[in-house]
Amino acid sequence: MKGTKISQHVFRGILATICVCSLIFFTGTPSLAGPEVVKIGNIIPLSGPSASVGQQGKQAREMAVEEINAAGGIKSLGGAKLEMLYADSESKPEKGVAEAERFINTEGVHVLTGCWNSAVTYPTTAVAERYGIPFVVPVSVADKITEQGFKTVFRIAAKDSWWTRDQFAFLADMEKEFNTKVKKLAFVYENGDWGKGFAGQWKELAKKGGYEVVLDEPYPSTATDLSPVVQKIRRAKPDVLMLVSNAADAILLTNTLAEYKVKLKAIIASGGGHADPSFLKAAGKNARYIFDIVEWETDVNKPGAKEANAKYKAKYGENLTGEAVDAYLATYVLKDALERAGSLDPAKIREALATTNLRSGPGMIVGYSAVEFDKTGQNEHAALVIVQINDIGSGMERITVWPKEARRAGYTPVFPMP
Repeated sequence: MKGTKISQHVFRGILATICVCSLIFFTGTPSLAGPEVVKIGNIIPLSGPSASVGQQGKQAREMAVEEINAAGGIKSLGGAKLEMLYADSESKPEKGVAEAERFINTEGVHVLTGCWNSAVTYPTTAVAERYGIPFVVPVSVADKITEQGFKTVFRIAAKDSWWTRDQFAFLADMEKEFNTKVKKLAFVYENGDWGKGFAGQWKELAKKGGYEVVLDEPYPSTATDLSPVVQKIRRAKPDVLMLVSNAADAILLTNTLAEYKVKLKAIIASGGGHADPSFLKAAGKNARYIFDIVEWETDVNKPGAKEANAKYKAKYGENLTGEAVDAYLATYVLKDALERAGSLDPAKIREALATTNLRSGPGMIVGYSAVEFDKTGQNEHAALVIVQINDIGSGMERITVWPKEARRAGYTPVFPMP
């Protein structure tokens, strides 16, 4: 009798277990299920000549994601968290294309972003377009990226024709403000899509402005000796030298120009390597008086900018750069689009991105007023500032000088160089 009771007890236990297992199999386990995850594939240079700027963008993205997830994630998706997946492009177009394919077909990402190097971004966006995956471009500047007729590509920052336009507008303003005539220009630039894109625009604008181009010199950004280039600059005797460089070559060029004592009225750089924190550390006093065009600077007068920069500096030991700010903002643009899409369907995310009109919030620490994309996917409001590197008592720093209304109070630009 005792044995029978035990058998019945065991039987009832087994039966209950079977029922529970069946329930789990057919209905899932809601108590263990969490909110959805938004997978964002980031293709950026983490090694090679652009590694430094790639790392800055990665850090800025991670800071934004940390903030967004801590604030409850994407509320329209039940608190879905953003998950960043990273791939190293090595600044190589073929690597960017391969990683985009992997992210889409193997990792199942919902959105792609990157790639900083225009030469990588241009072919990689074609992969996203083919699969219908939205691609947010924080800062790759080649005009042609948003001139392909694609529907899935959205660029936050200004394109290179706007950068060069503003460089020449600045130069004309400096000539007028300081009553100093500039006649001869030298163009020296890295030989990728980024540099060639700038150079093509420079040539057109120089012709329109009546300037004489005395040197047009591309070079490989991986070069370890740029003294032949610097010797050409010295022989050409330009009034103004215009540069497009990555970090390592920006440092090398600046120090070699100082070594050869090249005399110029001004040097106007194009962000990138000259905006990289490593540039000032390595070039030191040799960088003094260089002008640089960027999307953002630490002294920009925008709500939250000072606090965001202080947070970033506390976390990573350096100031935000324009490229990092674009990556930070791009993450908030994605958050805004995802909230309005209320879906992980790439088509709905794309539609939400296309109707973006972001004018406030944590990401809007840039100098311009809004993010709103035109029919090509270009942010219509992207704008630029020009800074001068100088020591005004606290070591070398970047000081906003143009547009004049944005100039740091009490500072007068040094033009021409002494």
